[in-house]
Amino acid sequence: MPTLPAAKAIIGEPEVVEDASIAETSAAWAQLKHAAIAIRELQIKDGSIPDAAHHPAAGEHVAAIVAGIRALSPAFPHDAEYLSASVADFQRWAESGFGVPDFLDSLVAFQPQQHRVDGIRHLVVFPMYTQNGSSDRLVEALIVQAIWPDFIAELEAGDYGNKLFVSLRLVDFTPGYDTNSAVLFPETVAMREIPPFTWGAIFQDREAARYRRVVRAASEVTKLDLPAEAARMLDDQDLTEQTFVMWDIIHDRTHMRGDLPFDPFMIKQRMPFFLYSLEELRCDLTAFRSSVAIQERLAARVGSGDELSDAEQQMLEHAALVQYAVIFDRIFRFAITGSRVRNYDGLGGQLLFAWLHQRGVLHWTDTQLAFDWAEVPDAVIALGSAIDDLYWRSIDRPKTAHWLAAYELVSSVLTPNPASVWARGLSDEVLSGPPKGYTDAVLDDEFPLSMFFEALEKKMRDVIASTAGIRGTDD
Repeated sequence: MPTLPAAKAIIGEPEVVEDASIAETSAAWAQLKHAAIAIRELQIKDGSIPDAAHHPAAGEHVAAIVAGIRALSPAFPHDAEYLSASVADFQRWAESGFGVPDFLDSLVAFQPQQHRVDGIRHLVVFPMYTQNGSSDRLVEALIVQAIWPDFIAELEAGDYGNKLFVSLRLVDFTPGYDTNSAVLFPETVAMREIPPFTWGAIFQDREAARYRRVVRAASEVTKLDLPAEAARMLDDQDLTEQTFVMWDIIHDRTHMRGDLPFDPFMIKQRMPFFLYSLEELRCDLTAFRSSVAIQERLAARVGSGDELSDAEQQMLEHAALVQYAVIFDRIFRFAITGSRVRNYDGLGGQLLFAWLHQRGVLHWTDTQLAFDWAEVPDAVIALGSAIDDLYWRSIDRPKTAHWLAAYELVSSVLTPNPASVWARGLSDEVLSGPPKGYTDAVLDDEFPLSMFFEALEKKMRDVIASTAGIRGTDD
């Protein structure tokens, strides 16, 4: 088995970094990042490096990564156990011949949910795939920063507890995150067994930055007269980031709450993609409905003469902004982002737009988009209630009957593909057969884009593409 070369034989030990706020400009980070990018070229899909001819170079890259982690570790004392375990995992991977990497030990030691302090930073290095990025388990290295303002801490400590939720900002990263990926999930890491997962992280700075770019362009294309509060977000990255934190913390906890007819982690199951659309939309509409309730409760207190704390004032402000964010992100970005192959987020955006249009609170008249904002909350909440009713009724239904009822709900709002066998009616052979037959009969683009969205997508295509790899510091 090859042994790990001494770091000094390759590049030397970089200078120790003790200040996390400048870590991304240090020689240690430059060395670590360079080596991580270099070793990726030698890995195959499962993360291993099977070609023995590449092992000497891979050993040098690992040595450089290890030296970089050690030099950066003093700047991240709260992650000392994790970073020590990361060094051990990298060394074991090299010493065992660069097989499929196993970073279970360092993953278990990484506990960012225990350090939800605004501005605190983490150094993160794992072989992993990235959602909406790379499907290969390649080495990724990131420096990230927590976003945890006081009003979010108060929200989480009250009615919206979510101990697993971690909100982050990207500082610097390797190519797997120079993509559309906006999450850091432990299940993406290469490991020998699946431990209980204790956290999940979302990069709200990326979500906010692409929201601001897309909504600005889409509102110009559609001649939408944005409300003043919504317009503020387009010029204020911090404001938008915090709005997305509030949205996401409520969304995330909703997957495990409510009258659910199925395992909330249904993404691991194989079912028609429109079921995923309804679940993700249900969680977003719960965030919308909760924000309406928070806004009404706090506004009533102000109206009665009560003085709100600083955190409550921030909560009141952001509760209104979450409502705009849910609507505009869903209809302007989700609906036209990604391919038309089982695009469940896209379908959710289409469904929300059509629901609001058919209830007369969204108007596309004389090539100009407009909303009746006073009536919008009730219409949005009605869609959430329709999905809740579907779920409640389906507790007493067989799985496939739930699927059929869900299709009926979606197809009552959106027009199915003319070639759809679901729309014409599944055959008795499929209906009496296993669930796989139902899923196989769903078209990749079961609910095509409407003419409105076809035209919007063409005008927005370059803007959408430009958001890949975006971060909060980008204009």
